[in-house]
Amino acid sequence: MLYLKQVLAIVRKDARVELRTRDATTAMIVFAIMAIVMLNFALRLRVDSLRPLTPGVLWVMLVFAGTLGLSRSMSAEHTNQCIDGLLMAPCDRSVIFFGKALANALFTLVIALIVTPLMAILFDESLLQWGVLLIVALGVVGYAGAGTLIATMAASTRAREVFLPILLFPLALPLVVASVVATSGFLDRLPFAQFGAWLGVVVTFLIIFWTAGTLLYEYLLEA
Repeated sequence: MLYLKQVLAIVRKDARVELRTRDATTAMIVFAIMAIVMLNFALRLRVDSLRPLTPGVLWVMLVFAGTLGLSRSMSAEHTNQCIDGLLMAPCDRSVIFFGKALANALFTLVIALIVTPLMAILFDESLLQWGVLLIVALGVVGYAGAGTLIATMAASTRAREVFLPILLFPLALPLVVASVVATSGFLDRLPFAQFGAWLGVVVTFLIIFWTAGTLLYEYLLEA
């Protein structure tokens, strides 16, 4: 219970900071909405049906918006020396990872809940179904775990805005591909056996990187 309270304290801290400044969420919302609107009009000029492209567009939007939030979340800790306060807290270093990763996942999920209905309207696709929402939730949580690890590594460098996507995108490629295929399976109402293995890839990615964060975050903070 003490471990959980410590994790939730970090989540509340990040949530309060974001509610006061709205730096990350505002940038993420504006980027996601603009990306969806521009892609909607651009793709309609070249293709007759947007249905095959919908899963890919959805995940491109989530990945880029999530990366923007990750960059701002970790850079703020180093810019204001808040990371020193976290390091002096009497808690295990994995608490910091879980708190930051959960906060990053929460912010991205809020963005997803805002823009997914808009995308469903513009792309005329039934995105608001339990299977798609499940994939979005699992994929976002997995991406937040991997992204928090990489963002922590990149935050101490001068070119962190460049290093974060360069390191994170290749690492997250299996998650993105699996999420796109699984989302397509739910949208096309295919038998679960045809795409269930891809859902397993998403869950495996999530477990691997959240476990890695638990074990390695202390060393990343001291690097």
